[in-house]
Amino acid sequence: MRKLMIPVLVVTIVLLLMSVFVIQEGERGLVIRFGRVLDDNGVSKIYEPGLHFKMPLFDRVKTLDARIQTMDGRSDRFVTSEKKDVIIDTYVKWRIADFGRYYLTTGGGNTLTAEALLERKVTDALRSEIGSREIKQIVSGPRNQDVLPESADSEVVTTEAAKEALEIDGERDQIMENVLVGTSGSALADLGVEIVDFRMKKINLPDEISESIYRRMRAERESVARKHRSQGRERAEVIRAQAELEVATVLAEADKTARVTRGEADAKAAQIYSNAYNKDPEFFSFMRSLKAYEKSFSDKSDILVLDPKSDFFQYMNKATGATTK
Repeated sequence: MRKLMIPVLVVTIVLLLMSVFVIQEGERGLVIRFGRVLDDNGVSKIYEPGLHFKMPLFDRVKTLDARIQTMDGRSDRFVTSEKKDVIIDTYVKWRIADFGRYYLTTGGGNTLTAEALLERKVTDALRSEIGSREIKQIVSGPRNQDVLPESADSEVVTTEAAKEALEIDGERDQIMENVLVGTSGSALADLGVEIVDFRMKKINLPDEISESIYRRMRAERESVARKHRSQGRERAEVIRAQAELEVATVLAEADKTARVTRGEADAKAAQIYSNAYNKDPEFFSFMRSLKAYEKSFSDKSDILVLDPKSDFFQYMNKATGATTK
């Protein structure tokens, strides 16, 4: 009897351990019995975080993530109402709302299957919203803010640009809100998931359209640059002409002042020379002769062919100097 109790005790412990399961925080549990989810009056029985019991050997537990999950969708091409393509990159925040329906719809709680079905619903809703709008309502924005005209209307232009930006942002918000509302009901009914948030991360144009837009933008920028350069050259010519006029005026005034000053100085010097000559004409003549000698004999290589008795040497021929007439 004692030998039989040990196997019975071991089997009992094993069965007890097999009948206990723990649901972690952030998860929910479903008990699957004979391939069917246990329910309570037709509603799937959801096990909250904590310690729970199940029938050993017959029941198995499937844990599902109850946290908010992110589905980072791939970039896809959409067509606007004017038949132009845009490439939009989106993401969806979602979580499981009906765990029983989610388990059955996704083939046993397969996240990849759920995201594939959810992405299809979101893409269809977004395609419908984009198809009812023009491309400028989706991707356009205020441009040329750095080249606003320098006039009294610049403030009005800035206000209009800001108003346009707000309208476009509002249009994008409306698109995301419509997609969120349009897919939430069907996602909950079909997949048992709740869409918490939907956002368009990035909106691009196809490469061929982007290249044409870039060429047009470059042409516009080059046109503005040429306009600014021509205005700069015109302004430079005006400044250069004004500077040259001011320089010519200053030089003319300076030359005029110099000539007046030089004339006044020459007149004053002539007056001084005249006064000196009138006081002692002989001495004045002697000083001028000395200056003439100094200039004539300053270079030893010079040769003068003159009559020694000429008037040029009158102060050298006589020790007493020239005779007074």
